[in-house]
Amino acid sequence: MPLAARLLACLDVTDGRVVKGTRFVDLVDAGDPVELAARYAADGADEIVILDISATREGRPAMIDLIGRAAAALDVPLSVGGGVAGYDDAARLLDAGADKVSINTAALRDPSLIERIAERLGSQSVIVAIDAARAGDGWIVHGTSGTQATGRDARSWAAEAVERGAGEVLLTSIDRDGTRAGYDLELTRAVADAVRVPVIASGGAGSAADVADAFMRGGASAALLASILHLGLITIPRLKAELAAWGVAVRPPAGPITPQQVAAWLG
Repeated sequence: MPLAARLLACLDVTDGRVVKGTRFVDLVDAGDPVELAARYAADGADEIVILDISATREGRPAMIDLIGRAAAALDVPLSVGGGVAGYDDAARLLDAGADKVSINTAALRDPSLIERIAERLGSQSVIVAIDAARAGDGWIVHGTSGTQATGRDARSWAAEAVERGAGEVLLTSIDRDGTRAGYDLELTRAVADAVRVPVIASGGAGSAADVADAFMRGGASAALLASILHLGLITIPRLKAELAAWGVAVRPPAGPITPQQVAAWLG
């Protein structure tokens, strides 16, 4: 039996509110993070991801109080990123109720941080987030919420991060972020082929077909969903029904679904 593809609802948070933009800019308010997290979990999201997108730029840790409230409202795994500058920050987030921590800029500055967190907290709790933009025939990694090009190749950095202990790679295409034009399948496949751990596709989902492509053509193990959910373009139950119809193994969504609903969704 193949492992079920995972659908992750992502909440980008700044100033205590969920926001969504395009290519990491032009942010607009999308709601309360705890309320949205609980709603998406109830709808059948396999995991919730909360990213404090202003923490690194502002030089502060992620909002522990918010993470604690979100964790208390959820019965699915919670991953948290933003402002994780060292081991102590990661440990505090897990103590607050997170199941996994996502590290990005701090790992680029000091790759040994991945090893220190993985050795003490376990690789299963460490996600390395990679924000990448097309550059010629490859993709360059950007840090500090996608604002600073590092010169690192996305594929080689993903491979190094995994060798140092990352249990998953959260791969965001800066070029596709918020565009709803589909994931960058070439980037996703290149990184998925370069590592032995799950790759989470992020940036560009606009339809169920885009999500299916991430799994069937991009080699992703999970898909991150943000604006497609925030804007009400699709629901998680409908998305899972469509993926299942295309042969993608998914976990059943929460709550009963009638045959009439499935027929309506699939046209």
